[in-house]
Amino acid sequence: MKDGKPIVLIGFMATGKSTVGRLLAIQSGRHFIDLDEVIESTAAMTIPDIFRLEGEVGFRLRERAALLETLSTQDTVIATGGGAACQPGNLEAMLASGTVVSLGVSAEEAIRRTADRGGRPLLDGQADRLAKARQLLESREPYYNQATLRIETDGKEPTRIAFEVGKALSLRLDFRNEAANNNEKES
Repeated sequence: MKDGKPIVLIGFMATGKSTVGRLLAIQSGRHFIDLDEVIESTAAMTIPDIFRLEGEVGFRLRERAALLETLSTQDTVIATGGGAACQPGNLEAMLASGTVVSLGVSAEEAIRRTADRGGRPLLDGQADRLAKARQLLESREPYYNQATLRIETDGKEPTRIAFEVGKALSLRLDFRNEAANNNEKES
């Protein structure tokens, strides 16, 4: 894949979009953009604060503006938030601008991965986080399934997921540094 168009990672919360996106960008020589970081920087507040002060509607307006701006970049990997692809016009803009990769996860795995962390406005404060995650995931799957490529993440390390994405997209990846780091940790 040498066209320079962005690779856009979509998927439910806790699929590893940001972690995998950073790895994929480093190993493919692309720049990494975390859409949530762009939103927080522009708003000068955290995502939970945006939700608290402006509600989901305010957040989604900020998200769309940031998305449209980042889609015009070249040689990038863009990690989006879990609901970005599900908002009117966003998925269409992503597909028209680049290659969209959906990272899949089960609701159970998403809850396990987020158990010790807050900052998930649509789950925080829910009496039954798993039931809410299942409901959200079910409503979002039709959008995630329209991606150019889908990679399941349950039970996989981020390096493995990045490798699978790169291989499927025929990217030239260099995981030698990552392999060396992993070997040092095992010693």
